[in-house]
Amino acid sequence: MLMGAAPAADQKIRSAEVKNQPGAAALGANQQVQSIQVKDGMTQPVFKLDEAITETVFVEVPLDSDGDGKKDRVHADIIRPKETAAGLKVPVIYEMSPYRAGIRNVPVYNVDHELNAVKKGEGKSALQAPNAADLPGYYDNYFVPRGYAVVLAESIGTGKSTGCPTTGDYREILGTKAVIDWLNGTASAFDESGKKITADWTTGNVGMTGVSYNGTLPNAVAATGVKGLKTIVPIAAISSWYDYYRGNGAVTAPGGYPGEDADNMADAILTRENPEVCRPVIEELTEGQDRASGDYNKFWEGRDYARKAHNFRASVLMVHGLNDWNVKTKQFSQLWEKLGTYHVPRKLWLHQGGHSSPYSFRRDEWLLTLNKWFDYHLYDIKNDVMKGPMVDIQREDKSWHKEKDWPAKKTSDVKMYLSSGEAAGTGRLGLQAGSKERRNQSFTDNAAIHAENLVKEPSEHNPNRLVFTTTELKKPLRISGTPEISIKASINKPAANLTALLVDYSEDSSGKIVTRGWMDPQNIHSPGKSKALMPGKSYTFKWDMQPDDYVFEKGHKLGVVLISSDYDYTIRPEAGTEINVDLAKSHVTLPVKNGAKGF
Repeated sequence: MLMGAAPAADQKIRSAEVKNQPGAAALGANQQVQSIQVKDGMTQPVFKLDEAITETVFVEVPLDSDGDGKKDRVHADIIRPKETAAGLKVPVIYEMSPYRAGIRNVPVYNVDHELNAVKKGEGKSALQAPNAADLPGYYDNYFVPRGYAVVLAESIGTGKSTGCPTTGDYREILGTKAVIDWLNGTASAFDESGKKITADWTTGNVGMTGVSYNGTLPNAVAATGVKGLKTIVPIAAISSWYDYYRGNGAVTAPGGYPGEDADNMADAILTRENPEVCRPVIEELTEGQDRASGDYNKFWEGRDYARKAHNFRASVLMVHGLNDWNVKTKQFSQLWEKLGTYHVPRKLWLHQGGHSSPYSFRRDEWLLTLNKWFDYHLYDIKNDVMKGPMVDIQREDKSWHKEKDWPAKKTSDVKMYLSSGEAAGTGRLGLQAGSKERRNQSFTDNAAIHAENLVKEPSEHNPNRLVFTTTELKKPLRISGTPEISIKASINKPAANLTALLVDYSEDSSGKIVTRGWMDPQNIHSPGKSKALMPGKSYTFKWDMQPDDYVFEKGHKLGVVLISSDYDYTIRPEAGTEINVDLAKSHVTLPVKNGAKGF
């Protein structure tokens, strides 16, 4: 849940550390202005943080999201070297956040209910979002002494900013973009007394960064192609809000936060004065998100930044945890691929952690890299940050390795077939199709049982799952990319959940879930259109799991487990839905390093 995860990464400028204020005496008439110093391709800490200038501004946004007849204004705090008052111009490191004023405790949706079955003839929602008019403290401590300004702003509808939060659509994007425009002289800002303020102390070169929601907004504004934004560093960030709250038509949740959706996300960060003025906007979000069908519509399209990757002018240093089940791995994977298609300068860090920043686990290397990255892209300092392999990836033993790209080179798709085993509901997973005897296997949904329990004891019958395993691996096997599942199946009800789990089995483990994926079978043809299904009729259902990079060790078995509802992520209907799978027409496709030879 974004609302619960990001405050640890949030930042506040500590004005108590700062002595100089705007308008304070600059430097003596004969005193030379300190300029940046560069050593080994990096700016050095030559400016005094305790003498830095701080100021607060309110940047005007070209919209009125709360309908009060006034343009929204974004509250931003700034800290910059005192030398900027004497003519030094510096670039900006900018973080926009909805979390600086905290979050409100708001109700979320009940997920223990029956699924919604569309009626024949029903399909894509007609709801549309409004058309877009246009599209903890280390930042200041570390970068101001090196010749940067730091801008920390509050997203619209939060803290001291006006307007209403809208969970990532064009209104929040314009609020974020307005600060960059002001820094480049094309938007207006005012101090607390209403006096107009100009940013004559900056070069206009801006780099954005942040974790979680704070990292999502850089993706969003970069997708507008705004001038002045030279680079972004999104960490554990969203590239499509649909894939945050949905999965192939299924209503899903961020890990650990069942019932959260776009509307209560906005309600939680609605920390401005007089929040009641935003009630119509929250109601608009409730309607637009179409929780009943789970379909992709105009509401979600306006919050899909990966599809706008062609607009990126900013370079991208992306960071994501391979075990992040809050902002799942599809979020980095789909944007990474699109950025490559459009030749956007990019690098990627993949780590074994969850929803976290490398500042907490690889600090020295992270600060060094970030220093060089911003120097290269904001100061045009020549260094080696863009040289060498594009990807830093951490393996299961916590060691770090460099690779040319991701997915790993020489990775290709391998189709693996499902066949029956000795016990009912069990079977083999292999490169060759099995016998057509006992080709059908059935299982029954029970949403009350956690997936971690459903993967246990793979050789025994469990009525609530099907499990298929390889023989023991003769050597380590690496997957790198997005696994996909295809099953021929019938369902005895008009609506159900479908869930696939990729599992690592070893002698000393009851089964580790490596990755998983979900589908609403009514979205058989497209995430954007539900189709009424006939109970008992067989259909072919195809869906993806979350991308991953994982090594199955020698002697382990690779398993695929099919279940219906996934307790931690999906709607939880009453138990009893039965799914009958035709194994002879079902398979899983895995992205395997060295292809079939990887086995």
